[in-house]
Amino acid sequence: MGTLKPLVDKLREEQTLTHDEFVRLFTDRNPEDSEYMRALAQETAVANYGHDIFLRGLIEFTNYCRNDCYYCGIRRSNDKAERYRLSDEEILECCAIGYSFGLRTFVLQGGEDMTYRDEPFCELIREIKRRYPDCAVTLSVGERPRGTYEAYYEAGADRYLLRHETSSPEHYAKLHPSGLTIENRKRCLKDLKDIGFQIGAGFMVGSPYQTYDYLAEDFEYLKELEPHMIGIGPFIHHKDTPFADMPDGSCEETLYCLSILRLMFPRVLLPATTALGTIDPLGREEGIRHGANVIMPSLSPKDVREKYLLYDGKICTGEEAAECHACLEGRIARIGYIAVSSRGDHADWKRK
Repeated sequence: MGTLKPLVDKLREEQTLTHDEFVRLFTDRNPEDSEYMRALAQETAVANYGHDIFLRGLIEFTNYCRNDCYYCGIRRSNDKAERYRLSDEEILECCAIGYSFGLRTFVLQGGEDMTYRDEPFCELIREIKRRYPDCAVTLSVGERPRGTYEAYYEAGADRYLLRHETSSPEHYAKLHPSGLTIENRKRCLKDLKDIGFQIGAGFMVGSPYQTYDYLAEDFEYLKELEPHMIGIGPFIHHKDTPFADMPDGSCEETLYCLSILRLMFPRVLLPATTALGTIDPLGREEGIRHGANVIMPSLSPKDVREKYLLYDGKICTGEEAAECHACLEGRIARIGYIAVSSRGDHADWKRK
């Protein structure tokens, strides 16, 4: 066994490490230690959630965005992006299709599109909850004032995903234009948790200018935040962004980070992301073997899927929702796991 086994054992026992120890997990890693950590992470996930994999129906309802993040294909300045917005009726039809498949969580994701005003959007949330009272509604629509988040929660939204991308102010400034700050993003996450949402944060692995020190800071921030969900995925470039020529992140390092997170947060909801499946054909299956327990099949209409491209090469853009769902169920079953229909709430969360 390699030299990191005592450190991995400490991580499992104490669920955190010092900054320098987190860095060591990367600088000193070798295949033996990586496999040891993977096995412990998988064992930890099974101990807490069995072999259940929670499916979330993803509805990418708008690709308009007011922001200009350097890595994102739907950034404001990308005039090659073909923009769209789904109507409320189209969103509700996506929910109906997902419900018929047995999905009990709908994830409404979009750019920071300010066309969707608070009250009409809250009425959409209320209508989803009226039609599907046994379902959870997850939102992923970026940075908003606290009052807007409170309105979403009061309307019935249960969860909110807001990846912090990187917790380092220095690194954040290299990925975003001036005016966007990690301080405001952290403020949003704090507000969301205080209000009562199940919150999700996360970061890109292998993003431009990332160092192991920055990754260590991400783990430290997540430990401080204690989110209910953590979404990570490899950086994948988009040809129409300033980072078009930057190297992509790796599947191997993303999987390694998933295992670290599972040992840090035994009960966290941890997706095997679409980006992971894009960078490697078996990336999502490997994500489950490394401790993940959530997958998000798309419910978006087929004719808009190719327009919601945060990065190049995104998988599943040419499939109907039924094809995507059936494919995922089969892939999950082939590795000995079960796609379940429950809401899949975090074990320690209750609505206020």
